[in-house]
Amino acid sequence: MSTKVEAEQASVASSAQDLFTIIDGSVTTPKGYQASGLHCGLKKTERNDIGAIVSDVPATAAAVYTTNAFQAAPLGVTRESLSVSKQLQAVIVNSGNANACTGKLGEQNAYRMREAFAQQLDVDAHLVAVASTGVIGEQLKMDCVEAGVAALPEKLSAEREGAEQFSQAILTTDLVKKEACVLVNVNGVQVTIAGAAKGSGMIHPNMATMLAFVTTDAAVEPTALEQLLKKTTNQTFNMITVDGDTSTNDMLLVMANGTAQPEVLHEGHEAWHAFEAGFRYVCEVLAQAIARDGEGATKLIEVQVQGASSHESASKIAKSVVGSSLVKSAVFGADANWGRVIAAVGYAGEAVEPDKVDIHLGPIVVLEQSTPVAFDEEEALEYLRNDKIVFTIQLHMGEGEAVAWGCDLTYDYVRINAAYRT
Repeated sequence: MSTKVEAEQASVASSAQDLFTIIDGSVTTPKGYQASGLHCGLKKTERNDIGAIVSDVPATAAAVYTTNAFQAAPLGVTRESLSVSKQLQAVIVNSGNANACTGKLGEQNAYRMREAFAQQLDVDAHLVAVASTGVIGEQLKMDCVEAGVAALPEKLSAEREGAEQFSQAILTTDLVKKEACVLVNVNGVQVTIAGAAKGSGMIHPNMATMLAFVTTDAAVEPTALEQLLKKTTNQTFNMITVDGDTSTNDMLLVMANGTAQPEVLHEGHEAWHAFEAGFRYVCEVLAQAIARDGEGATKLIEVQVQGASSHESASKIAKSVVGSSLVKSAVFGADANWGRVIAAVGYAGEAVEPDKVDIHLGPIVVLEQSTPVAFDEEEALEYLRNDKIVFTIQLHMGEGEAVAWGCDLTYDYVRINAAYRT
């Protein structure tokens, strides 16, 4: 793990360090999980393009999905699986083809993926979730998919190698895999929460061209797990943007198999606060990693909004600023143009006091009570050369606050997306 990533993870966890322990782990670090990935022929390169996570036993599960009206076929299949018992034992994922906007045949193919993997594992079909990511509007090569599904079981491993192969299998334009892992103490027993994600372009929750998978060996009450997932998603994955495009395929899935301890966690449990903090940490690290790995990105942008009239208002303003193409371009060009920031605050559609706003660029005050403050341009230029840029916006209206993450807009973003299908 790089020093930069370690520093970021420490920053994310700083407010809750006593509640969990950060470890170098993966989706197979929690007890009772195996994973794998391989190349089945969906991608033109030899990179892995099909993968799976499998629990030794049925796990309590929950998921959230894209809000795009055109939802890929695998999402409907996964929804149906979870509707039966709120349990899953496996998830099968392919990259290179989104199986989105593919009509009845696409839907049939998603069911075929589910059925084929269920048969390989000898489990009920409703215990298998399906996810896809890649090019929209092309039918899956089912001969490749079914060959891959048949080859996966013998490659499943509880070791780090299995998780590594899975992480590689879900990538598209991503440059790096995204992982996070923590330990939480539940009445003297260590439970583990881990996650893996993919996402680089077409990122604008709710949710994004993003797939994320969280595994834990804790036992969690189903309703509590579902509510925790929704709450945490709003605080993390729904606070990132790369390019303002919301995908057809987004899914965040969590599985809790209870193999570390039989004690069922719920919102009234004494260890719930620690479990919730560890779960949020894993999701926040993955969300930031997606923003940092935005297509062509060179810098992570963090926007902190304070003093808003409500949390909801702060969230909208933070996402308005971090999603501004002009702000993103200024950060790429190391231009301390705070006027673009205040403009994005103003068009967010939220109430503000136009004569009360303060803005900081990192440690540098650039606006105070909506009045420009003279600052050292060379100092600002030096700050903007960092690979993480923080804007702090104080509205002086109330107690609402929120943080959003994004990335700069570079020439490479256009290059990558101009030739995505070719």
